[in-house]
Amino acid sequence: MNKRTKAILDALDERYGTDVFCHLNFETPWQLLIATMLSAQCTDARVNLVTKDLFQKYKSIEDFANADLKELEQDIHSTGFYHNKAKNIIACCQRLHYEYHDEVPSSIEELTGLAGVGRKTANVVRGHIFHEPSIVVDTHVKRISRRLGFTKEEDPVKVEFDLMKVIPKDHWILYNMQIISFGREICKAPTPKCEECFLVEYCKSKDKKGSKKK
Repeated sequence: MNKRTKAILDALDERYGTDVFCHLNFETPWQLLIATMLSAQCTDARVNLVTKDLFQKYKSIEDFANADLKELEQDIHSTGFYHNKAKNIIACCQRLHYEYHDEVPSSIEELTGLAGVGRKTANVVRGHIFHEPSIVVDTHVKRISRRLGFTKEEDPVKVEFDLMKVIPKDHWILYNMQIISFGREICKAPTPKCEECFLVEYCKSKDKKGSKKK
């Protein structure tokens, strides 16, 4: 890790702390899996509102596996893309119930083999449930990592592998948590608060400081 990367990570640690936390509410591995599936193109705050009632109604993987598609669609309607999400959640839970005996697997290969589970969702589960070093690439991580010059890629998988090369493993899951907070507080899209940014000296974006978007 070079001095520049260390300085950026040290600044993030100082601002947001080093406790690994999750923006999604959950009590079990399968709840985190489903909550993360619901979070695609949806805010964590909205997902937490939905899952508060959802996890009271469906209390197990088996409950989701046996859910009525139309009813589940209505239950998760406000998270968006509810047709595909409901279909994938039921298919995913059917496989978890019948093939994995209600246990969420830990390997990236097995997780991404589940319906509706991509690398982002798999890495959230691996990082928070199994404590496996994992880099989670969401919209904040992709946008801000590009601004910081950690990657030039647009594809989330390529961004993930670029970040794995420059960020030490002990910061992989933490980096995602910190960058989400940073993206919500300061480096917003499309109006970053460059005048308030504690990382502005490391920013490689052409619109930094002089951003006229107010």
